[in-house]
Amino acid sequence: MSAPNIPRPTRIDGRRLRSERTKQLIIEAYLALLRENTLTPMPTAAEIAERAGYSVRSIFERFPDLHTLRVAAADYGLAHAAALAPARHVDADRPTRIKSQVETRAGTCERGVALWRALTVNVDEDDALKLRLRIARERTVDRIEIMYRPELATLSGIDRKNLLIALEALTDMESWARMREMHGLSFAESCAVWTRAIDRMLPSTPI
Repeated sequence: MSAPNIPRPTRIDGRRLRSERTKQLIIEAYLALLRENTLTPMPTAAEIAERAGYSVRSIFERFPDLHTLRVAAADYGLAHAAALAPARHVDADRPTRIKSQVETRAGTCERGVALWRALTVNVDEDDALKLRLRIARERTVDRIEIMYRPELATLSGIDRKNLLIALEALTDMESWARMREMHGLSFAESCAVWTRAIDRMLPSTPI
């Protein structure tokens, strides 16, 4: 009897894994520098290399230029935000849904505002970055539609569209940054501002 055809385990390319890990660490170093230096939207290659623990050459072996690194950081940030912010309490009562949406969105903004600012520098000249910013905004609108479905269902097409535009603008990154930085509000106080505003903007919840 012939031996059974047992598939061989796939060989893992150790060098490729190390290279991917290096890319991730470089991206994380870039993001950390953005968070620490809010007045400097683009760290230098030398600063990124020092933070990541690699040489400048290692950076440019994996990213042709710092613009490519910025786009890769945007993709990393989008994936990270999606993983950390699944929709919760979508079938709960109105106060619970608003609280859940606000706290989730606030967490995303708190973590992501530095990257957002870096992406918006000269964004009109860059189609790749414009695409990623549009994706981020569309995901925000999608989440709003999920969380406030009962209230939105009571509105006509144009009224519903206008409310979605207003809610997305209210809860955008710069709105959060203004509350935290310009007005000096705490995380909880900023959430309270959004919570009250959203509750007033939404139509009555159907019984």
